[in-house]
Amino acid sequence: IAFTSNAQNSSPDSIVQLSLDAYNNHDFELFMSYFHEDIEMFNLNECEPYTSGKEAVNALYKDYFEASPNLHSTIVNRMVFGNKVVDYEHITGARGDDAPFELIFMYEVAGDK
Repeated sequence: IAFTSNAQNSSPDSIVQLSLDAYNNHDFELFMSYFHEDIEMFNLNECEPYTSGKEAVNALYKDYFEASPNLHSTIVNRMVFGNKVVDYEHITGARGDDAPFELIFMYEVAGDK
């Protein structure tokens, strides 16, 4: 996942954290502001993205946010390798379901993008 930063000269992990804060505050517009126009999202071990482009990601997350009023993510572990951030997340409230689940997200941040 590639981001556009609203915070000039921020470290990659702080940019990812700002995005997570917007996610947890249900601030959809701010959350989406961190995504690069040419974003590509992949499932692990797949060579082709399952979605690409900010417009497509916007549509995907807009539905998700609307169906998830109690959505919240907690970082279990975060690793930073240069401009790459790997988050192990514990998520609750997805699509109105209280059952928690865990995901691993890998982000790539290049400069302010």
